[in-house]
This record gives sequence, structure tokens and C-alpha cells, in this order.
Amino acid sequence: MADDDHRYETIRYEVADGIATITLDRPDVLNALNAAMERELVDVWDRVDADDAVRAVVVTGAGRAFCAGYDLSGGGFDVVARAAERGTESLAPSGIPRDSGGLIALRMFRCLKPIVAAINGDGVGFGATFPLPMDVRLAAETARWGFVFSRRGMCMDAAASWFLPRAVGISQALEWSLSGRLFGADEALAAGLVRSLHPPDELLAAAREVARGMVARAAPVSVALNRQLIWQMAGAAHPMDAHRMESIYILQRAASADAAEGAQSFLEKRPPAFPLTVSHDLPAEAPWRSEPPFERRRRSWP
Repeated sequence: MADDDHRYETIRYEVADGIATITLDRPDVLNALNAAMERELVDVWDRVDADDAVRAVVVTGAGRAFCAGYDLSGGGFDVVARAAERGTESLAPSGIPRDSGGLIALRMFRCLKPIVAAINGDGVGFGATFPLPMDVRLAAETARWGFVFSRRGMCMDAAASWFLPRAVGISQALEWSLSGRLFGADEALAAGLVRSLHPPDELLAAAREVARGMVARAAPVSVALNRQLIWQMAGAAHPMDAHRMESIYILQRAASADAAEGAQSFLEKRPPAFPLTVSHDLPAEAPWRSEPPFERRRRSWP
């Protein structure tokens, strides 16, 4: 069913069978990113996290492209005017406007639900970096990518200098981002940028099936914690950071109603019915809960 998507101008938001589908919806300009889309692609993740009916998310594009990157119809990269239009805070204390792609990427980083990309067509610039914080990426056989920033006199966005090497390795990340060349789906698959390739008319169904498979028999709170553990520990300086974080959550989860249900359903050989929800039952120690919007603070551990 559609889920009240009238509040959005540039994206569609629908929920069915536990899967939210976010569709970039400016097909006449190949889903290029404007200030309205920037605002909406930050806001929508708050909606995802707050709705316990949403177990996972699929992101795709309308029409023949996934996303053509930054909307250049204004004639260039006026990041100051764009930041003022979307009403986003600046970096303190410098006052430098924050990169819109980075705001979106960091909000996806903090998301409590799995995110699956269904890359239906070309993704260049932001269209190439936007899927990087998503957990699994599927693509149409006809899709192409381009980290074209060097060819536009710009540098990469959306925290891609952190995400891209973790997805494909530093050598491949450098080759793609320095050259800015376009490459096709087979090369993306070989490099590990995408999980699988599909005929265009089968892509969305395949992405939703992958999303369902990640959550069908999993406890929602455990999914949220494990997603955050993997992403946050990708940048940890030492495995002791992971050990501390896991120890906190293991202690709480072992005594939870979810753990009791998980053990009982296993012994009774039946599907689990986990009672706890992401909106109400995350551990108090969850480090992202007290963060201000779009901000990842330095952590100190007990």
C-alpha cells in the first residue's frame, strides 16, 4: 500500500509487507539532486526508523536513470546558495556549508533498518556515491556508474572517501575516482560494488526479496544493533572497541524477552515472534540515540 507520500515533492515513499520503497522521482531530469530532494532524503530516514511496520528499505529511481547527480540546471555548483535553500547548518567553527550528500550518507549510516539499493539505471556523481552507505546493492544489467567528480572540477561527496574504499578496496576506489570514467555493470559486479545483476524488469522484485530475507526471522532490535555494530566498527582503531560495544549489548540482549523467544522458538522448532520493537526497546547505551541530528560525536567508553 502507499504510505502518505504526498508530503514529498521529489521522492515517493511506499510501505508494503514490511518493506519501505523509496523512489527518487524526478525522471524528467534523470532524478538529479536538487535542494528539495536533499531535504527529503535526510528526512525520510527518521520516518523509516520511527515506523515499526518497516523492517527494511529498498531504494530505487523512477524512469531510465537511478540518479544523474547534482542538478546543474542552475549553471554550476553554487553550494552556498544550495545550503541556504535547504536550510542546513554549517560546520563549526568554520561556517563552511555542509555537503548535502554527506548529510544524507551520515543519516543512512545511523539508520536502524537494513537498506537495499535497486540501481535501475545510470548513477553518476551523487548517483554513484549515494548507494555506498546502503547495506546491499543490486543493479540492472544495463546500469552504469561514474565517480565523475574529477571531470567536473569537483571532489567526491557523500563521505565516499570513507565508504568507497571499504566497499571495493583502495586501489579500485582510486582508479575510479581519479579517472572519473564511466563503467558498466559487469565491472561493478566484478569489483564487489554490487551483489548481483538483474534484467531491469526483475530488479525491484529481487531487491525486495533480498530485503525480506534479511529480516524475515530476525529480531528487529537485534537487526538494528548488528547493523550499527558492523558499520561503526568499520572505522574502529582496535578490536577492543568492538569487544566493549558487543559486551554491552550482549548483557542486555541475553536478559531480554527477544532472547527468551529466540531460544524457545528454536527448541519448539517454530518461527519466532519477537516482542520488542526498535521504537521503544533499543538499549539505553545505544550510542546513536543521544546524538544531535546529522552528527557523529567522538565516543568515550566506560
